[in-house]
Amino acid sequence: MLFIEYPKCTTCKKAKKWLDEHKVEYTDRHIKEDNPTFDELSKWQKESGIPVRKFFNTSGMLYREMQLKDKLTEMTEEEMLKLLSTDGMLVKRPLIIEGKTVLVGFKEKEWEEKLL
Repeated sequence: MLFIEYPKCTTCKKAKKWLDEHKVEYTDRHIKEDNPTFDELSKWQKESGIPVRKFFNTSGMLYREMQLKDKLTEMTEEEMLKLLSTDGMLVKRPLIIEGKTVLVGFKEKEWEEKLL
Protein backbone atom coordinates (compact mmCIF):
# COMPACT_ATOMS: atom_id res chain seq x y z
CA MET A 1 0.00 0.00 0.00
CA LEU A 2 1.24 3.45 -0.89
CA PHE A 3 0.60 6.31 1.56
CA ILE A 4 1.23 9.69 -0.05
CA GLU A 5 1.45 12.55 2.41
CA TYR A 6 2.83 15.95 3.25
CA PRO A 7 4.47 15.40 6.68
CA LYS A 8 3.53 18.87 8.03
CA CYS A 9 -0.16 18.35 7.20
CA THR A 10 -2.23 17.70 10.35
CA THR A 11 -4.72 15.51 8.46
CA CYS A 12 -1.83 13.42 7.14
CA LYS A 13 -0.48 13.05 10.69
CA LYS A 14 -3.90 11.84 11.89
CA ALA A 15 -4.14 9.41 8.98
CA LYS A 16 -0.65 8.04 9.61
CA LYS A 17 -1.44 7.58 13.30
CA TRP A 18 -4.64 5.74 12.33
CA LEU A 19 -2.71 3.43 9.98
CA ASP A 20 -0.12 2.69 12.68
CA GLU A 21 -2.77 2.08 15.37
CA HIS A 22 -4.54 -0.38 13.07
CA LYS A 23 -1.22 -2.03 12.13
CA VAL A 24 -1.73 -1.33 8.43
CA GLU A 25 1.55 -1.66 6.54
CA TYR A 26 2.36 1.02 3.99
CA THR A 27 5.13 2.67 2.02
CA ASP A 28 5.42 6.36 2.82
CA ARG A 29 5.89 8.92 0.04
CA HIS A 30 6.44 12.66 0.50
CA ILE A 31 4.09 14.43 -1.95
CA LYS A 32 6.26 17.54 -2.34
CA GLU A 33 9.53 15.66 -2.89
CA ASP A 34 8.02 12.95 -5.09
CA ASN A 35 4.95 14.47 -6.73
CA PRO A 36 2.51 12.07 -8.40
CA THR A 37 3.12 11.99 -12.15
CA PHE A 38 0.53 12.60 -14.84
CA ASP A 39 0.48 8.86 -15.62
CA GLU A 40 0.01 7.90 -11.97
CA LEU A 41 -2.77 10.44 -11.41
CA SER A 42 -4.49 9.42 -14.63
CA LYS A 43 -4.35 5.73 -13.67
CA TRP A 44 -5.57 6.35 -10.12
CA GLN A 45 -8.41 8.55 -11.31
CA LYS A 46 -9.58 5.97 -13.86
CA GLU A 47 -9.35 3.06 -11.42
CA SER A 48 -11.13 4.90 -8.63
CA GLY A 49 -13.82 6.64 -10.67
CA ILE A 50 -13.26 9.69 -8.45
CA PRO A 51 -13.77 12.93 -10.41
CA VAL A 52 -10.47 14.67 -11.20
CA ARG A 53 -11.65 17.78 -9.33
CA LYS A 54 -11.69 15.75 -6.08
CA PHE A 55 -7.91 15.27 -6.39
CA PHE A 56 -7.34 19.02 -5.90
CA ASN A 57 -6.34 20.40 -2.50
CA THR A 58 -9.00 23.12 -2.52
CA SER A 59 -7.95 24.45 0.89
CA GLY A 60 -4.31 24.89 -0.14
CA MET A 61 -2.62 28.25 -0.58
CA LEU A 62 -1.38 27.40 -4.07
CA TYR A 63 -4.90 26.46 -5.19
CA ARG A 64 -6.18 29.83 -3.99
CA GLU A 65 -3.21 31.80 -5.35
CA MET A 66 -3.77 30.28 -8.79
CA GLN A 67 -7.52 31.03 -8.52
CA LEU A 68 -8.30 27.49 -9.65
CA LYS A 69 -11.86 27.46 -8.34
CA ASP A 70 -12.95 29.41 -11.40
CA LYS A 71 -10.39 28.04 -13.86
CA LEU A 72 -11.13 24.32 -13.34
CA THR A 73 -14.61 24.62 -14.84
CA GLU A 74 -13.03 25.52 -18.18
CA MET A 75 -10.33 22.83 -18.15
CA THR A 76 -10.46 19.31 -19.60
CA GLU A 77 -9.71 16.33 -17.35
CA GLU A 78 -6.36 15.92 -19.10
CA GLU A 79 -5.45 19.57 -18.45
CA MET A 80 -6.42 19.18 -14.79
CA LEU A 81 -4.29 16.03 -14.42
CA LYS A 82 -1.33 17.76 -16.09
CA LEU A 83 -1.71 20.69 -13.69
CA LEU A 84 -1.90 18.36 -10.66
CA SER A 85 1.30 16.65 -11.76
CA THR A 86 3.23 19.95 -11.69
CA ASP A 87 3.16 20.47 -7.90
CA GLY A 88 2.33 18.12 -5.03
CA MET A 89 0.83 20.99 -3.05
CA LEU A 90 -2.08 21.07 -5.52
CA VAL A 91 -2.98 17.45 -4.74
CA LYS A 92 -5.42 16.61 -1.93
CA ARG A 93 -3.79 14.50 0.69
CA PRO A 94 -3.29 12.02 2.08
CA LEU A 95 -3.66 9.54 -0.74
CA ILE A 96 -3.87 5.78 -0.27
CA ILE A 97 -3.18 3.58 -3.26
CA GLU A 98 -3.59 -0.18 -3.01
CA GLY A 99 -4.31 -2.03 -6.19
CA LYS A 100 -7.51 -0.52 -7.54
CA THR A 101 -8.39 1.08 -4.20
CA VAL A 102 -7.71 4.81 -4.20
CA LEU A 103 -8.61 6.96 -1.19
CA VAL A 104 -8.30 10.74 -1.36
CA GLY A 105 -8.25 12.62 1.93
CA PHE A 106 -8.77 11.06 5.35
CA LYS A 107 -12.27 9.93 6.21
CA GLU A 108 -11.96 7.45 9.07
CA LYS A 109 -15.20 5.55 8.31
CA GLU A 110 -14.25 5.12 4.62
CA TRP A 111 -10.75 3.96 5.58
CA GLU A 112 -12.20 1.41 8.02
CA GLU A 113 -14.48 0.02 5.32
CA LYS A 114 -11.78 -0.16 2.62
CA LEU A 115 -8.62 -0.99 4.58
CA LEU A 116 -9.56 -3.20 7.51
